[in-house]
Amino acid sequence: MPSSTRAPRTGDERSQIVGMLDHQRRLVRMKCQGLSEADAHRPVLPASPLMTMAGVVAHLRWVEYAWFHLNLLGIPETDQTPWKEGGHVDAEMFVDDVPLDQLLDEYDEEWARSNAIAASHSLDDLEKNPGKGEAASVRYILLHLIEETARHLGHLDAIRELLDGITSYEVAAESPAT
Repeated sequence: MPSSTRAPRTGDERSQIVGMLDHQRRLVRMKCQGLSEADAHRPVLPASPLMTMAGVVAHLRWVEYAWFHLNLLGIPETDQTPWKEGGHVDAEMFVDDVPLDQLLDEYDEEWARSNAIAASHSLDDLEKNPGKGEAASVRYILLHLIEETARHLGHLDAIRELLDGITSYEVAAESPAT
């Protein structure tokens, strides 16, 4: 993972886009700091029982894989695809038996692979296997992942507050990456 914590305020387009995305990605780990395994897997939203801290991390890891490997590179679907759990649309979030630290490490590894893939392409390169509609550019994929990650950081914020009262950057004192 890059050592800087914020996106550069000046610089080229790629540096700023990837820098902003990396910042959002690092905040995912920060929001999970200090959680017990029980809390990491405890649902707190009655209408969304899969929306746990661990489930969101697993989902974000899957989103990175899907956009960069399946869509951009056009790699055929393999057992990496989590949507096998009875055809459930959010099967990647069924992670009750996976430790949070493992999920976070897998997420870090996946976004490092995503960054390497993005770096090997022009921002204007298009997906080889677009899911629906027209093919997206690498630029669009990176911008979409900023939106996706930031949206789910909001979920992590709310879940964390419901779990133990920790809000915003309170856990940041324990992390050098804030």
